[in-house]
Amino acid sequence: MRLLTHNMLSCNIKGVTNGFPLRLEVEKFVEKEVDFSAEFLRNIFPKIEWKALVDASRSMGYSQLPDEADSSMLDSDDFLKKFHHALLELHLEEGVLICPETGRRFPVNKGIPNMLLHEDEVFVFDGVNLVLNYHLNSTW
Repeated sequence: MRLLTHNMLSCNIKGVTNGFPLRLEVEKFVEKEVDFSAEFLRNIFPKIEWKALVDASRSMGYSQLPDEADSSMLDSDDFLKKFHHALLELHLEEGVLICPETGRRFPVNKGIPNMLLHEDEVFVFDGVNLVLNYHLNSTW
């Protein structure tokens, strides 16, 4: 699981109001080379929760990202390369995602996060299970 994916995930348990960011417990991670695209990085930057990315990358031993970042840094090739590496090339292979509010643990196996909820953890609306996986700034 790339840290880009991690940055978009949140805990959807019924009643949780602070399900982002999910903390990482890393058992195994790998680095996978990905083609560099400055244009992609500039476009995705406003959608990234920076502190969550920094914390996640540090949990994998990567400490090259600054604590804070703003759009003016997107003109720096050095910054873009570090951002690219953390966002796209660090992959969580085995570990756990942890809800910051409830402590619920979601396993990650072979790079795939399992965020399926138990029946008592989901919203029920007119008899239909409604799971809200909603983090990005969007409107209904």
